[in-house]
Amino acid sequence: MSKLSNIDAITQQPWLAFQLDGQHYAAPLSHVSEVIRDRAPTPVPGAADDLLGICQLRGSIVPVMDGRRRLGLRSAVVHDQDAVRIVVFAHGGHRVGFRVDAVGELLRPQIDAIGPPPPGRLDGADDPVQAVLAWQGGFVALLDIVRLCRLAPELQRVA
Repeated sequence: MSKLSNIDAITQQPWLAFQLDGQHYAAPLSHVSEVIRDRAPTPVPGAADDLLGICQLRGSIVPVMDGRRRLGLRSAVVHDQDAVRIVVFAHGGHRVGFRVDAVGELLRPQIDAIGPPPPGRLDGADDPVQAVLAWQGGFVALLDIVRLCRLAPELQRVA
């Protein structure tokens, strides 16, 4: 597959897989603070469309994003509500919740199974997909947490 500048960072860590609308995604396990059961966040007036609201988690206020909306997927009824989770990402002292349809297994990407994201995606500055992983006859989109959670650009250097 094609050469990526961050291939070493991708292959040197496990990734937590999750599903949204039947598609597979993964985030670096090093940025996963915890996975919690779904809860109804408190809406924030005037917030971005993909921000569901905020919730209190262990004494902190955590914004919760809608995974489907953030990744440009259609809204749909989730048939297995018991599987819905909020993955809490931590980066640079910030925590952001991300609602997903289901959490999967830990992946350990191999160099020969990783390629660049397909062309024609979102604007590069806002596109959270940094690579794709060939996996079980399909693909897993490997996500950049800073872009996914729309954290300030200066936090990209904190990892």
